[in-house]
Amino acid sequence: MNFTYKKLLAVIAMAGAFPAVHAADIKLGMAEALSGGAAQYGIAIRNGFQLAADEINAAGGINGNKLALVIEDEQGKKEEAINVFKKLIFQDKVLMTFGPTLSNSAQAADPIAQAGKTVAFGTSNTADGITSIGNYVFRNSVTEADVLPATLKMAMDKAGVKKVAVLYGNDDVFTKSGYDNFKKALEDLKIPVTTTETFAKGDVDFKAQLTKIKGTNPDAVVLSALLAEGGPIMVQARQIGLNVPFIGGNGMNSVKIFDLAPGAASNDLWVGSPWSIENPAPENTKFIGAYKAKYNVAPDQFAAQAYDAMYIVAEALKHTKLTGDLTADRAALRDALPAVTWTGATGAFKFRQAKDRAGKPAGYDAEQAPIVSVTKDGKYIIVK
Repeated sequence: MNFTYKKLLAVIAMAGAFPAVHAADIKLGMAEALSGGAAQYGIAIRNGFQLAADEINAAGGINGNKLALVIEDEQGKKEEAINVFKKLIFQDKVLMTFGPTLSNSAQAADPIAQAGKTVAFGTSNTADGITSIGNYVFRNSVTEADVLPATLKMAMDKAGVKKVAVLYGNDDVFTKSGYDNFKKALEDLKIPVTTTETFAKGDVDFKAQLTKIKGTNPDAVVLSALLAEGGPIMVQARQIGLNVPFIGGNGMNSVKIFDLAPGAASNDLWVGSPWSIENPAPENTKFIGAYKAKYNVAPDQFAAQAYDAMYIVAEALKHTKLTGDLTADRAALRDALPAVTWTGATGAFKFRQAKDRAGKPAGYDAEQAPIVSVTKDGKYIIVK
């Protein structure tokens, strides 16, 4: 039989392959890296969204309407993120979209949402400049500029770090932004840099850079990397006897580091984030318990931020009168979001308006206090 695409979707939905989207449902797009190297973030993000949406729907939804996630895999690639955003916004006609996973992809795809006057809500984008794209761009992932100085200061105070070597990925928006912010924080804190080394995404052998670093005798290594490279970097550092602490950015704050750098290789990794699995706050304890019960695995920062993001959007929707006019409804949600405050798994949250390159008001960043943690024996321990 020769079905049209829409008829085929209807048949699949009726067969139970995925839930049918009903007219009264509130369609929310989700563009995340569910395959490829960034899937180690994207799958946790999808799980966090789904857990929150299920909880909200079980409690009656939003003013009687259920949340329906329209999920797409953007593979952690800029071109795919652009294509997925176009599909979600112009073909699927979602009310807003979450994602994409990486800052590289957000820089490429968020202008599509801005031009389409549709909210793009990032939960894992921390590079500089994302929210300067425009007033439809939001994120609840705290920027590297906000977190890295606090992480460095704590390492200075608690681990006696006086001089550092720097290692960063020089071909990625996120890792380059992390380097820029580390560099500024090191200058502000007057911490000498013994050497600066670089690598590229996809590299697997880092021993040449690490050997140079070891030769400069630093007290710690400042590392701006994603997990795919960051895990092997820590393993190879320990193999050559470079046993100093690593101070990482947002990309290294995941329990997956214990799989990628097993045993003692992952010890002494310092990271800062509003979220910690060791935070005993009741909202976080509830989230961790629900996540483990649903997915049989511990959550990470990225799952927590996605979970909270869904509740932040739900809170805005409670104060948004949806009329059925998609253009008006998208604008109404955008107008409701900036006023939302929320206390969830990642703690107390509110938005802070960013500015574009001309200094004019643009999108919205997260305003949250970071928690600094250090790894020891397969756990993140909060540093006090």
